[in-house]
Amino acid sequence: MAIQLKRAGFSNFTIYEKAEEVGGTWRDNTYPGAACDIPSHLYCFSFEPSNYFSRRYAEQPEILNYFRHCARKYDLYRHIRFRTEISAARFDGKSGVWRITTTAGDNIECHVLISGTGQLSRPHIPNLLGLESFAGRRFHTARWDHSRDLTGRDVAVIGTGSSAVQAIPRIASVVRSVAVFQRSPAWVVPKSDHVYRTAEKWMLRNFPLWGFIRRSMIYIGLEKRFLALREGSWAASLVKRKMEWALYRAVTDPVLREKLLPAYPVGCKRIQLASDYFHALCRPNVTVVTDPIERIVPEGVLAGGTLHRADTLIFATGFEATRFLAPMNIRNSDNTALKDVWHNGAEAHFGITVAGFPNFFMLYGPNTNLGHNSVIFMIECQVAYVLDCLRCLIDRDLLWLDIRPEAMASFNTALQSKLVRSVWAGGCSNWYKTADGKVTNNWPGTTLSYWRRTRKPDFAHFRLQARA
Repeated sequence: MAIQLKRAGFSNFTIYEKAEEVGGTWRDNTYPGAACDIPSHLYCFSFEPSNYFSRRYAEQPEILNYFRHCARKYDLYRHIRFRTEISAARFDGKSGVWRITTTAGDNIECHVLISGTGQLSRPHIPNLLGLESFAGRRFHTARWDHSRDLTGRDVAVIGTGSSAVQAIPRIASVVRSVAVFQRSPAWVVPKSDHVYRTAEKWMLRNFPLWGFIRRSMIYIGLEKRFLALREGSWAASLVKRKMEWALYRAVTDPVLREKLLPAYPVGCKRIQLASDYFHALCRPNVTVVTDPIERIVPEGVLAGGTLHRADTLIFATGFEATRFLAPMNIRNSDNTALKDVWHNGAEAHFGITVAGFPNFFMLYGPNTNLGHNSVIFMIECQVAYVLDCLRCLIDRDLLWLDIRPEAMASFNTALQSKLVRSVWAGGCSNWYKTADGKVTNNWPGTTLSYWRRTRKPDFAHFRLQARA
């Protein structure tokens, strides 16, 4: 967003970042094996293609370096206030100004407020009985404790999501034992990863057209994955056969096979890409536990009446994904809190604007997550949409603009009618939906459909307040 603001001629903006450096997800998640499950050349900005990734699926250090490179190249650091966390914001309808408060007590005013907080920034740790009694070290994968040498240790990993699938193969070879506590297995298909050869790198660096063609081919290939998210489709059957074949090739123990075969539809939870996960679970020092956890005790984890001894407890339990913008207190000119508007689950118009909250825009907001393609693409669509709204504010000399309640309601009614029939709505528990079952995170269509519908804002759907 900041880069495109500068390219469009806007220079009077500030980024407030609660951490000490840029990078977001790729700054925070430094666990062993952390990597993207989107091919590298699509997991970068369309206007800043990177031809320096070393492999097809880049790992965390390279992705972090890429975003830092972008911040340096486009001179963003002078616009960023690090170690500054926003606690509250309230809109003043008369002056058309957002009044913002930081956790340090500073007060800030701005005409336009844009959130770029992401959906996966607040680690979730389940409230397990006896957790405080644990005598060893414990941490979440998103807050990996690198001071803890796991060599020769007894480790308990709770959860089998993306971070577990990536981290377990890396730590299994050095620890004495790993107990993997699995509530439900993941759909895991082989990852077609490889290190780029010298000739490939040379072509990408010296022939930009080849890079564009390659990026386009990756995009089309991923877009076709959307077909696998339709329950009972031939694409879903193909993914299921791929996973079953990989499972049967890697795991010979029929009991372990049974534990690792999901009983829910393909795509209900995010499909995992890994070629070493099943092999890691077959190691003699790895145990997959499917019994419910009864409690945590000082010596380890008690499940199914059995004590699994551990001196290190690692939570691979995901994030508080449906609590958008928490813990910030966002209020409109009527002093209505956004969290109260969202008491039945977060929703917005195209995931960008919320009725009653003028001049407020979200990036990667409700219902803009994907299960098949690059979210970078979605964010670029949102950035272009926001820029058009800013141009409207200036060109029409507006005090503020606000999506109409009926436009937002109509949009979300149609959206939810698709989502209740989607593969994410039932069949499993996932981070895409609230405890009540409302899918608040995912977009129910293709990225192409999202791009088409957000190419230009329809200002007939907005309330436009002219300046006095």
